[in-house]
Amino acid sequence: MSTNIVSVLNDLIETSKDGEKGFRKAAADTKDASLQQLFTGRADDCARGASELQNVVQGLGGKPETGGSVGGALHRGWVDVKAAVSHRTDHAILEECERGEDVAKKNYREALDKELPADVRAVVERQYQGVIQNHDRIRDLRDQYAAAAKS
Repeated sequence: MSTNIVSVLNDLIETSKDGEKGFRKAAADTKDASLQQLFTGRADDCARGASELQNVVQGLGGKPETGGSVGGALHRGWVDVKAAVSHRTDHAILEECERGEDVAKKNYREALDKELPADVRAVVERQYQGVIQNHDRIRDLRDQYAAAAKS
């Protein structure tokens, strides 16, 4: 059972590492100081989440993941390609961040659908709530930037 739990948690570590890298890239790509601050803060949150999950995996006697996923790297690569052929607006950056948060929400939801010990479930549930808040904040900002671009 613990091997399965370790696998579930390692998937979430990869998700968190992907989020950290994605938000750091977004912070580097935007010129807006408030968005840079937001993205850097979200990246730091993802790093803390990954570290917490790594500690849980170690506590279960498992070997924690240390990097992101291939899918996350491919997504960042696609974002780079899109940026090279299109104007990289803050709205476009926010759209990409929201897509990343959609993946994180899905991954956390799937983890919560699995049988987890109560203490592990509590950590995953708390982090999932943070993912939802991040997603909604990014979505709302994306909508604000879209409305501002139309006016």
